[in-house]
Amino acid sequence: MPASRPSPEGGKLLRAERVRVQLSTRDVERMSRRIADEKKSQDYYISHGWLTDAENGAYVPGPFKLYTLSVIYKRRYEEILSFFGIHLADIGREQMSLTLPRTHLIGSQPRIPESLLEIPADMRDKIDIGTTNLVSRMFGQSGYDEKSVFGYVGTEDYTLFPLIRPGSFVQIVANQTKIDRAGWRNEIDRPIYFVELRDSYACSWCEPREGRLLLIPYPQSRTQVREVRFPGDAGIVGRVTAVSMRIAE
Repeated sequence: MPASRPSPEGGKLLRAERVRVQLSTRDVERMSRRIADEKKSQDYYISHGWLTDAENGAYVPGPFKLYTLSVIYKRRYEEILSFFGIHLADIGREQMSLTLPRTHLIGSQPRIPESLLEIPADMRDKIDIGTTNLVSRMFGQSGYDEKSVFGYVGTEDYTLFPLIRPGSFVQIVANQTKIDRAGWRNEIDRPIYFVELRDSYACSWCEPREGRLLLIPYPQSRTQVREVRFPGDAGIVGRVTAVSMRIAE
């Protein structure tokens, strides 16, 4: 992060955090010296003058000093980063949008979104994993942004099996709601949509008719085509662009 770029809004948020924990800039300086000594690096040290300039928006702080502030202010590191427009929650989405030419091991990833392969055991009795739903609503949240949201394909939903297996998580681009009627070369390329119905959700191929919407299953799934009033009884949440699923127990 360039130190010369001013960031007045981020500076105001840093000052608000310091005020919240009732610390002076001298207090922060003293506490940061201890962190720098433990880390054996002066990069973690924050002087009174540096903090004053940062709170006045003179520049964007570097990662080491933001680490120190997250420790002192008792805020998660990603929250402090977000003050300056860096959102770790975007990493997973952006990694999936940028492809690499060769197969490789990814290694450990930030838990964003948390556990895309499995719902924690202690949560299974509290939520309905049998039906298809938006992940945010399964865990008691509401709403979604226009970039991407995550959906869950219920363990009893075989609509697109084996293309998308029950229990899978899917990424949805929420601003792609126009149904493509043609243009795909085969069933693998055919666009998949996440659909909100009156009392449930569906993840399927879609075919619009006059005032109706056909929810098309995968041929091998042995699931029946569903027909609903459109847009009266159905709305397109967005297009499915990625899937995370198990292929073996």
